[in-house]
Amino acid sequence: MSPRRRRLGAAALTVLAPVLVWLVTEPLLGHRLRMVDGDRTLDIGAAPVAVVALLASLAGWGLLAALEHFTAGRARTIWMWAAGAVLAVSFVPFTGDTMDGGTRTSLALMHLAVAAVLIPGLAGRPPRADAGAAARA
Repeated sequence: MSPRRRRLGAAALTVLAPVLVWLVTEPLLGHRLRMVDGDRTLDIGAAPVAVVALLASLAGWGLLAALEHFTAGRARTIWMWAAGAVLAVSFVPFTGDTMDGGTRTSLALMHLAVAAVLIPGLAGRPPRADAGAAARA
């Protein structure tokens, strides 16, 4: 399978993973995902969850492509570290008091689901040194 096709599949699965967490949380368990900031309440639905996951996957793919273009040999390593840093920073909003424990847990699981699919899905296996020779033979 080509890297482009594998990465496209990873991007699609990245959108699906947090939506599945949302489906378990809201429709099945009946917990509404909400963030309250003063007098404003934000209900978190499946569409925003899917859009944010899609944007994250496209941003990750774009960064990896740029790194592969400019830092060919170290692109995967740099990207993996960057992805881990982004994941860690994505948990910072959970420290506030704008959401209840159920929403906080569900959103954290969504972030982990995105990372669990996106990081290995985009990075994949490094190309083998003899892959080019085998393909030419």
